[in-house]
Amino acid sequence: MHQIRRDKERAMNMRNKQMKMIGITILAAAIVTLLIGVWGVTGDFDRWAQDMLYQQPQALDGEIIVIGIDDKSLDELGPYNNWDRTVMASALERLASDPEKKPAVVAIDTLYTGESTDEADKRLADAAEKLGNVVTGSFASIGMGAVKGEDGKMHYESDVVYDYAGPYQALRDVTTQGHINAMVDNDGILRHALLYVKPDGGKVYSMAYNVASIYAAANDMTVTEPETKNGFYYVPFSAKPGGYNDGYSLSDLINGSMDPEAYAGKIVFIGPYAVGLQDAYFTAIDRAEQMFGVEYQANVVQAILEGNYKKEATDIPQIILLFIICIAAFFVFQKTDFKLSTAVMAVLILAGLGAGWLLYGMGYVVHVLWIPIGVFALYLVSIAIRYVKSVLEKQQVTKTFERYVAPEIVREIMKEGTDNLSLGGKLCDIAVLFVDVRGFTTMSERLDPEKVVYILNRYLTMASDCVERNKGTLDKFVGDAMMAFWGAPLPQDDAIYNAVHTAWDIVTGAAKVSDELKDEIGEELNVGVGVHFGPAVVGNMGAEKHMDYTAIGDTVNTSARLEANAPKGTVYISRVVADALEGRITYTSLGDTVKLKGKAEGFEVLKLESIS
Repeated sequence: MHQIRRDKERAMNMRNKQMKMIGITILAAAIVTLLIGVWGVTGDFDRWAQDMLYQQPQALDGEIIVIGIDDKSLDELGPYNNWDRTVMASALERLASDPEKKPAVVAIDTLYTGESTDEADKRLADAAEKLGNVVTGSFASIGMGAVKGEDGKMHYESDVVYDYAGPYQALRDVTTQGHINAMVDNDGILRHALLYVKPDGGKVYSMAYNVASIYAAANDMTVTEPETKNGFYYVPFSAKPGGYNDGYSLSDLINGSMDPEAYAGKIVFIGPYAVGLQDAYFTAIDRAEQMFGVEYQANVVQAILEGNYKKEATDIPQIILLFIICIAAFFVFQKTDFKLSTAVMAVLILAGLGAGWLLYGMGYVVHVLWIPIGVFALYLVSIAIRYVKSVLEKQQVTKTFERYVAPEIVREIMKEGTDNLSLGGKLCDIAVLFVDVRGFTTMSERLDPEKVVYILNRYLTMASDCVERNKGTLDKFVGDAMMAFWGAPLPQDDAIYNAVHTAWDIVTGAAKVSDELKDEIGEELNVGVGVHFGPAVVGNMGAEKHMDYTAIGDTVNTSARLEANAPKGTVYISRVVADALEGRITYTSLGDTVKLKGKAEGFEVLKLESIS
């Protein structure tokens, strides 16, 4: 019956431990998932990792060229602010000079708003009309604003166009307009493109999309609109800053030193390519060096022509996946050792990065660091938990050890670490005490087991308290017997006195416990004690996995023989003990009338009468 109850208790404890571990696992995974997936603590760091992993330069097909308004052009044509519109007109006239070698499309990445001089405006418009397939820039001021919905109610939108600036009317009539808005993310990095803006209820596509559409039409190709989120789509850059720079300068084009073969049938971008013109951005492909706006436009066109659109995966599925992986990872970390946990952590981190890279190749942009950071964070948590557990276990072991050994002895044993816990011993002079309950076997046979255990625990608690109070080492319990010693592992100045004082305390304490037991359950408790002093081997003995800190030798055996012969309520000591404590104790010599097993004739036994 008792066995069945114990089995049930063990099973219940096991289930409780499992449920506790499952609960901790789910809680830890949920916290990490909330921090990373919901509250976005990885934020900029995650975007940086995406840029590093996803954005890699590609081989260019040479169909897009950039003619820069560069430092050379500024030196030869004068400061940009002093240019009139005849400068750009001259460039377009040069591009149109050979009808057989005209570009497929020309994009002017600069604004020509408002009227200037009639002659300059007309010349530029005429040059654009003659060249054909010219895309001019426009710019929209965008922000949060209130708009009236289809239901007639006002609501706020984030892409309201406050102001829109396009080319002057004559130029507008002969060109295609495309907005040149370049809007960086919250971290100041340009990694998205705005497909269109909606001024006055209309829709103006970006310069890059219009350029790609015109080029595709001229070459029997088709382009498709990318899927957008709030009008934006992710840009996979093809070239780093300078990647589209073949050294073509606007001044070279105007003065005729540029070979028409360089731009025949191609996409030509003309735009600022000098730092002083302040049209440059930090981009996802290179966060250290700024890219000129005209090259950004070229990168976007390349992506549109290739249909290389990347869909940014929604957060919800990624959050769910992160939560599941965190649960699995943390469960494994708790169930495995340090080496295996480290290996699993490394595999999951590499798998997370690899999966992100593979998905990018399939057209999906995912949070590349969510899983690696989540797994690594839980790995660190598991190490912390393991460390805390080890500390608590060590404290528990220490507390348990201190129940039997004086605290200073525990500190001495623990101080030298595992070396002091290996097998082996040393010869020491120690005082050894044995105590046993008289008539315990007969008592056990006639009492219920519960009462026997109750009596035994009361007695052993009292005896062990006496040992600890007198700075002894409680060696072991053997049934109703107890062994303790003094003088090891720490030398003690008064080891013999402490041992005898403990013996006297035990006899006195046993008498008190006996009176209490007689009143409670009608039983008496009587003990006999033996104390001897001499050399013994003290240390860890047994097997590597099962060892005891104990003492062995003739001194131990003699103490046990003294106890075995001591009547109830009596302490027997040896002559060496009596001589060492002369004047501090009173005793009666029994001579050799008490025969100790294994001892030669003439071994003197003394009865302790009192102690000062």
